[in-house]
Order: sequence, then C-alpha cells, then structure tokens
Amino acid sequence: MFTQLRDIQSNRAWAATLAAGLVILVGVPLLNQVVPAGSFLHLPDYLVILLGKFFCYAMVALAMDLIWGYTGILSLGHGVFFALGGYAMGMHLMRAMAGQGVYKSNLPDFMVFLDWKELPWYWLGFDHFWFALLMVVLVPALLALLIGFFSFRSRITGVYFSILTQAMTYAMMLLFFRNETGFGGNNGLTDFKHLLGFSLQEPTVKLGLCVVSGAALIGCFLLCRFITGSLLGRVLTAIRDAEGRVLFCGYRSIHYKLFVWVLSAVICAVAGALYVTQVGIINPSEMQPANSIEMAIWVAVGGRGTLVGALLGALVINGAKSWFTVSYPDLWLYFLGALFIATTLFLPQGIVGLGGVFKKWTTKTKESEDGTRSYVRLP
Repeated sequence: MFTQLRDIQSNRAWAATLAAGLVILVGVPLLNQVVPAGSFLHLPDYLVILLGKFFCYAMVALAMDLIWGYTGILSLGHGVFFALGGYAMGMHLMRAMAGQGVYKSNLPDFMVFLDWKELPWYWLGFDHFWFALLMVVLVPALLALLIGFFSFRSRITGVYFSILTQAMTYAMMLLFFRNETGFGGNNGLTDFKHLLGFSLQEPTVKLGLCVVSGAALIGCFLLCRFITGSLLGRVLTAIRDAEGRVLFCGYRSIHYKLFVWVLSAVICAVAGALYVTQVGIINPSEMQPANSIEMAIWVAVGGRGTLVGALLGALVINGAKSWFTVSYPDLWLYFLGALFIATTLFLPQGIVGLGGVFKKWTTKTKESEDGTRSYVRLP
C-alpha cells in the first residue's frame, strides 16, 4: 500500500515537473513572440526579464532548502556565493566589451577612471567564456569548502554557524566596496554590451536567457529531488534530526555536510551568473546580510524540507516585492516582517502546509469504543 502511494506521488511529481518544463521552455516563448501584443495573453518583454530573475531566485531557494531544510544548517551567507557567481560572469562581460567603453580602452572604464595602468592578474583569462564558467563554479566552491571544512571539523553548528556565515557576508561586502580591490567598488560592474556575440539589449536575447534560466531551474530541481530521495538524502535528514545518532551509527557527518554545503554554494553561484546577464549589473550590495536573510525567509515561508515549498516561497515573496516596491515602497519591509512572523506562528510548515491546516480545520477526530480513531469531515 505504501509503495503504491509512493509511486502515485512520484508520478504526480514527474507530471508536475514536465508541465512546468513545457510552460517555461515552450509557453513563455510562444506567449512572448507568437501571441499578438494587443492580446491579454501576450507576455511583455519586461515580464520576460522579471520571470528570468524569479527563476534565478528560485534556484537560490532550492540551494537554501537543500542545506537548511534537509540538513538543518542555517546559512546567512548565501548572498556571497550568489554575488561571486555574478562577479565571475560580469568580469567576462566586461572583458568581452574591451575597447567599446566610454574611454575606448582595453581596460574596463572604472579602471581607466581610477588611473589603473594594467589589468590585475586575477582578471586574466576572463576573455574566454569557458574560463568564466569555470570560475563561476570553482571560486564559490573553494570558498565554501574552506569555510565548511574548518567550521564542521570544529563542530560549529546552530546559531554560531549562522553568525559565522553572516560575518563572512559582511566582510566580503566591505572588501568588494573598496576601489583598490579591482571589482568596480561601490558601482560594481555594469554597462554590459554582449554575450557570445549576441547583444544583451535585444529582446530575443533576453527571452533566450529567461528560457536558459528556466531550464537551469528545472535541472537544479531534478538534481535536488534525486539527492533528497536517495540514501544520501536520508542521511542528510538524519543529520538534521539527530546528528549524534548518525555519528554513533558510523557515518562521518562532516563529509555529508561538506558535500551538500559546497553543492548549495555552487547552485547559488550559477543562479548569480544567470542573474547578471539579465539585469545588467552586479555590485557589492548583492552581498549585504539582508539579502542572505531574505533568502532564508523564502524557504521558511514556502516550507522547509519541501523543494516545491522553496520554489513557491521564492516566487510568491519576490512577486509581492515587485508589486509592493512599485505601489507601496514604504510598506514592503513591514509586509515581509509580518509575513515571516505570521508564518512562524501559524504556518510552521509554510505555504505547502496550508493543505494540512485546512484538513485539520474541516475534520474532527471520532474515537470508537475499541479505541480506534477515524476522521469525519465537518459540514
């Protein structure tokens, strides 16, 4: 019986994933390019860009849910990995437009303005797209590996690990704000022209980037689903619930935590690289601690330990943010705080827990004489 129920749920999950893939890969281009502009079904260009950003945020939410919801490690520093991926891609985009800036120099415009004479050594290689993709993955992975190894080996857990990652976020933000670091200082990297020969200002290129972001989101979801449904996922859940018992059973939890921590950082970095190509700017404000905290709120509101909940949380909150910051910009932070408090108090399982709450409100328990219980739907 349980096997049949699990098979039904698995089939439904695959059907939902397939439907989402068709909407992203087929529906979005059709609604933008084929449906006439006057139709109410037409998807405007600005919404295509917005959807692309939301897909990147949803990838970050999956990464956060993997490390926090399933492994029990609350990170308040994932904004750093997101920004590092964005900077790696931004450096390639800046090198790709060498000689096309305001000063017509081989150096980026901000370096010319600051009277730099030559390109720093750590900018070498970013002329090549493949090298930039390699750095998008390697730099955040190495940073995460370094922090995770020393933290997990020292048994730093709980709120102490959260404080450590938040301190890392703040330190990295201050570092990138400095002009002498060679990353554009306060203004960051911006005014990108083209990617692989395609103009980033063309609507069709924006649409292509949106579709690529959607495909990357589907790929990350399938990867996370495979991990959480495997033996590795069960070990991660056991570490979350009782790490001491996992150690007693002979599992070296540090290896599992380190793996999922680095993987989570890489997913965030890939999302950051895709994000930069669509918004056209990356600066140190992406590293501010508030951004990392907001990422955790996405997962908490959507539902920890449920990949679908993480996706819903990212989409719902960022959709609300886009509306509030236009219509009522002064109320957005109040709304976000109230939403997080209400979720903590009344919906500990997040949005995906609404079904269970509704069932609880609409059913009552009936106990028979032999002690068995049954549930009766209320009129």
